[in-house]
Amino acid sequence: MASIIITKASGEVEPFDENKLRRSLSSSGANKQVVDHILRSVNGILYDGITTQKIYKEAFRLLKNHSYGSAGRYKLKEALLELGPTGHPFEKFVGELLNRMGYKTKVGVVVEGDCVSHEIDVIAEKDNEHFMIECKFHNRKGHTCNVKVPLYIHSRFLDVKTKWSSLPNHKHKNHQGWVVTNTRFTSDALQYGNCVGLKMLSWDYPKREGLKDLIDRVNLHPITSLSTISKKVKKQLLDSDVIFCMQLCEDEKILNSLGLDDRKKKQVVKEAHDICSFKSKG
Repeated sequence: MASIIITKASGEVEPFDENKLRRSLSSSGANKQVVDHILRSVNGILYDGITTQKIYKEAFRLLKNHSYGSAGRYKLKEALLELGPTGHPFEKFVGELLNRMGYKTKVGVVVEGDCVSHEIDVIAEKDNEHFMIECKFHNRKGHTCNVKVPLYIHSRFLDVKTKWSSLPNHKHKNHQGWVVTNTRFTSDALQYGNCVGLKMLSWDYPKREGLKDLIDRVNLHPITSLSTISKKVKKQLLDSDVIFCMQLCEDEKILNSLGLDDRKKKQVVKEAHDICSFKSKG
């Protein structure tokens, strides 16, 4: 049987890979029976040229009928895109992600460089490591970070590193610049970033250590993963710096100011717990 050719958000085409979809559904917590059912349904709508977005929507719809928790975890890539339109929630997200991984972080800090001052998205410290992190947020699929991004960030980092290295309490610290994006890097961006020693972190890079892997590891899914609240309510939460489902698990009273009735609040909290309770085997 000839392969079905699908169209990615970037416009690129590739053969449909059923195993890739199976892995994605399984990692969301869906059991084999549910995964098999969804794959049969998806195979029934395939045609040459079908978009990955249409396949995702069908899989998400069916998964949501089974479990809001699994659907919320499966929605991770789209949920990150919905953190916009500004990059501020994504910066907060990255800062808290690193906090949960044992780093001490500050978000939106003005730092003196050797030549000029710089507003840095995230500063992170752990042991003798000191990192300057720039976050590149995109709210549409198919957008990538090209080589201009690490070129620019590396030049800023060198200015900051020169200043940091002159400080007495930084003599034995390892300084590194990071570039973090919720989408992907182009091949030349990765080549340049790795060549000059930047830490490059994207949706799926480095392999098994990408953003999606780290989020699964600490169960820090964005509030936009929730299906039981409207976009308007999600925006209210984001505007109040409520960025993560975990925040609702840790403090249900956050919902009290949103005008939701008790039944709806219980529904939202249950979904947040369902999303955060699953431990990935990856």
